Amino acid sequence: MSKNKSSKPKQTKGDKSHSALKFTADVALVILGSAIYSFGLHSFIAPANIAPGGVTGIATIISSMTGMSVGTLYGLFNLPLIILGFVFLGKGMMVKTIVSVGVITIATDFVFVTIPVYEGEKILAALFGGVLFGSGIGLINMRSGTSGGIDIVNRIIHKKMPHLSLGKIGVAADAVIIAASMAVFRSVEAGLFAIIAIFVSGRVIDALFYGGFEGKLLLVFSEKYEEITRKIIEEQHRGVTLLHGTGAFSGREKKVICCAARKNQYFKIKRLVAEADPKAFIVITNAGEVLGEGFRANVVL
Repeated sequence: MSKNKSSKPKQTKGDKSHSALKFTADVALVILGSAIYSFGLHSFIAPANIAPGGVTGIATIISSMTGMSVGTLYGLFNLPLIILGFVFLGKGMMVKTIVSVGVITIATDFVFVTIPVYEGEKILAALFGGVLFGSGIGLINMRSGTSGGIDIVNRIIHKKMPHLSLGKIGVAADAVIIAASMAVFRSVEAGLFAIIAIFVSGRVIDALFYGGFEGKLLLVFSEKYEEITRKIIEEQHRGVTLLHGTGAFSGREKKVICCAARKNQYFKIKRLVAEADPKAFIVITNAGEVLGEGFRANVVL
């Protein structure tokens, strides 16, 4: 009597080719993001004695105390965290992380050393450093990699709690290092500039991840739902879904208008609702991403 053996579907040559192409594109963008991050560290952050949290902040503090290069310290501190990442995040992501850490270490200590560093106002160093950090980390994370360090821990937390944005998780993990930088550099300003860099970096990361696809979700409760629905469709060209609801107090059946809109469009819909029914009850909430017809296609790159 033969037994049925379960087997995984075999990958075709086309599937393997697509996977290899995707992995190559991932690594290329991880390298680019890491180079951008390294440039921000070498040219703006480290020279200004700004310790923007994470392993980078620790490396900056210790470098100022010992004279060791920031890139080398960054690589050394990442070794145990990379091992942790292999356990929780998987081989694919950590291979890209090793590439990222390697690029940041080498670029900071060898590639960008010939480029003059910025020695002007520290506020500008914090702002531009934050933009470069956020851009680099955003590119790396978009290709399922990490820039190493505390970012590995952040990705583990984000994997368990995806409703938390990576930018906010990163900001929450940096308070102790900022406090340490103020003590080491004996300057409250050092911490303030670090906070500015972290804030800007977090905003850039969130903008790269969600900014182009953010929207608003509107729930409209009105007896004039038909008129409001028609106006939204005809005047704003937005799709509408009618949800069935029941008033808990009255027990009456109601129609609830559900509409997703772009951020620059929802206030026009609010005006349409107010014109049609000034007594309408409206709930508006942020939508981190809006994908599908009328918005960005839900395509995994």
